[in-house]
Amino acid sequence: MNLFQSITSALDNALAKDPTAVVFGEDVAFGGVFRCTVGLRDKYGKDRVFNTPLCEQGIVGFGIGIAVTGATAIAEIQFADYIFPAFDQIVNEAAKYRYRSGDLFNCGNLTIRAPWGCVGHGALYHSQSPEAFFAHCPGIKVVIPRSPLQAKGLLLSCIEDKNPCIFFEPKILYRAAVEQVPVEPYNIPLSQAEVLQTGSDVTMVAWGTQVHVIKEVAAMAQEKLGVSCEVIDLRTILPWDTETVCKSVAKTGRLLISHEAPLTGGFASEISSTVQEECFLNLEAPITRRGEEQWGNTEAAFKTLDILIRSFGFGIYIADFSFNSAVLNVHLGYSSASSNFP
Repeated sequence: MNLFQSITSALDNALAKDPTAVVFGEDVAFGGVFRCTVGLRDKYGKDRVFNTPLCEQGIVGFGIGIAVTGATAIAEIQFADYIFPAFDQIVNEAAKYRYRSGDLFNCGNLTIRAPWGCVGHGALYHSQSPEAFFAHCPGIKVVIPRSPLQAKGLLLSCIEDKNPCIFFEPKILYRAAVEQVPVEPYNIPLSQAEVLQTGSDVTMVAWGTQVHVIKEVAAMAQEKLGVSCEVIDLRTILPWDTETVCKSVAKTGRLLISHEAPLTGGFASEISSTVQEECFLNLEAPITRRGEEQWGNTEAAFKTLDILIRSFGFGIYIADFSFNSAVLNVHLGYSSASSNFP
C-alpha cells in the first residue's frame, strides 16, 4: 500500500470494529481530495461517512459533541493549513474538556486528521507544518507518521486512544511511499520514538517527511565524512519520547534536529531545551536546529549536510550547492575530512 491507501485501510478497520465510529469532513463522502476515504461511504453508509459544510470550526465542534456522547469521531480537515479556524475548539474545548469537568466528561474519542507539510507546488496555503502550535497545549496528542506502515498503526492507536488526537499526514508521501502493510488492524504505540539507524558520532531527530531527508544526510555523512549518525523518528510530537532521544544524545554527544516548520518557535526548540537540561554534561558541541525554509528533498539533504559539517566541525565545508539530484558539488576547505570528530 501507499500512504493514502494505508489511511483508508485504517479507517476501514476502525469503522468495521466500532459501530459508533463516524468519519466526516469536507468532501470525504466522495473519497476526499487525496482519496483517503474512497469507498467508505458505499461500504458503511451515508450516516457514518458524510460531508460537512466548509467550516473547520464547525467540523471540530461537531466532533467534540459526538465524542462527548461516547461515540468515536474521526474528523478530517482538508489541509493542515486550514486547521486554524478550529484552533479555539481544539485548544479551549477539546483539550480542556476533561479537566474543566473534573473528569466527569471528556471527548477523548476524537481524532482529527489533516494532510500536512510541503508538497512542492502547494504555495503558502497548502504547505504548512503547524504541529508546534498544538504542542504548547496539554490535553491533546499530536502524531506525524513517516510511511504507510507507520501511518496505519499510529492512526489506529490515535483512534483508540482516550485523549483527543491530531494526526498529521505528510501529503507529499501519499503516493510516493509504498510498503507492505497488513490488511488486518494493528497498533503502534504513541509517544515512542523509533531508532531507525544506530550510530556513535551524532544523533539526528526528525518526523514525517523530514525523516527521509535525514536518512539521506546520514548516508552522505557516512560516505563522504566517515561520520556515524544515529537517526531517530520522533513519531509523536506531544507527548514526545524524551527518554529515547536523551539516551541517544548521552551516547553520541551531539544532536541535530530537522523539521519543515519555521525555525523560530518550532518543536526543535523544545527538544533542544530538554536535551540541554538533561544531557548538558554529555554534550560535545552545541545542539543544532534545522528548519525555516521548505526545500525539496535533495536540496534539503544538501543544506542539512552543510549544517552538520559547519556545526560539528568536521574540518570541511560546502562552499556551494548543486541542486541537480545527480550531482553534488562538495568543495573541501582548509583541511581534509577526518573519520571522526576533531
